[in-house]
Amino acid sequence: MIPGRTFSRNFGSAHPEGYRKALRLMRLADKFGLPIITLIDTAGAYPGVGAEGRHIAEAIAVNLREMTLLQVPTIAIVIGEGGSGGALGIGVADRVLILENAYYSVISPEGCAAILWKDRSAARQSCRGVADHGQDLLQLGLVDEIVGEPVGGAHNDPQATASNLKNHLCRHLKELQSLLTTDRLRKRYANARAFGRVSEKKSAAA
Repeated sequence: MIPGRTFSRNFGSAHPEGYRKALRLMRLADKFGLPIITLIDTAGAYPGVGAEGRHIAEAIAVNLREMTLLQVPTIAIVIGEGGSGGALGIGVADRVLILENAYYSVISPEGCAAILWKDRSAARQSCRGVADHGQDLLQLGLVDEIVGEPVGGAHNDPQATASNLKNHLCRHLKELQSLLTTDRLRKRYANARAFGRVSEKKSAAA
């Protein structure tokens, strides 16, 4: 079991109330002019009947809309799993960073395996198709920078990882704070709208 990912925390999957609480705190930070930094580590939003009944899709959709409108600089960092709408619900930002060994994907490998093979144990096989890592995401324009990890992964030296991440955050915050708010918001919105847009070369026959 992953440390911190206990049953009491839904194994890192937030309920609708979690997204609404996050938005309330982001609005509070916006009111007082404080930059917003979100750390993303979730396989996805909680998929239970209760969460659906309390409108989890609506809670995530509202976050997506409202996070494009926050006036203060915003940075999102994928530090582990970045799965599905659960990650996107706190992932709209001026800059999106990702740790070297993290992933950011439309669905978790386990979720993909459960749908395609009806067997979550096929997660390793599904990783090849859905778990996009740093370099892939950078090429697609879905993240702005890859943050290096110590040899063997961030868990081997959390102190060094935190220090390295702090340096990246400070640099990006300084750059964002130098921009006009209108320019920052325009670029943030344009980045979010560009997600999933793919350009294909026309074939000779066409």
